[in-house]
Amino acid sequence: MRKLFTLLFSVVAFATIGSAQQADILAAQPGVQYGKKVESKGAISVKALETALAKSNDFSGKVQGEVVQVCKKKGCFITLKREGNAEPIMVRFTDYGYFMPQDIVGKTVVLEGKGKVKETTVAKLQHDAKDLGKSDKEIAAIKKPKRDITFIADGVVVVK
Repeated sequence: MRKLFTLLFSVVAFATIGSAQQADILAAQPGVQYGKKVESKGAISVKALETALAKSNDFSGKVQGEVVQVCKKKGCFITLKREGNAEPIMVRFTDYGYFMPQDIVGKTVVLEGKGKVKETTVAKLQHDAKDLGKSDKEIAAIKKPKRDITFIADGVVVVK
């Protein structure tokens, strides 16, 4: 009986801690900051980022874009919309120091950090697809590495 009580207490404690961590993530409203404080002035568009990375493989600065996906597990990454059928830009956060709320999809944000063109392995692509809630069939269909834009953000501010 004592073991059962201890197990039950542990489960309740971990569940409470997990939900408290999600509750600490502020809802995505204009002006809300995540990570380092970011001013929206001086941000370039996603298209301008693509142009800059076509000339140089590295970019440092601010980018404004629309969030199209967020990691469903804990908000550990977002993706930004690109024009046409181009794959969204993967955005991760410096040292996983902060996370994004689920309601950030559809919001316009300004990120400050570093962007680059990089090749992502099949294993990493499959891991990210799983975190996005993709089906086993969709995950299994990922068979080639992908060369695309990634961004490591020191901070994010919701613009609208």
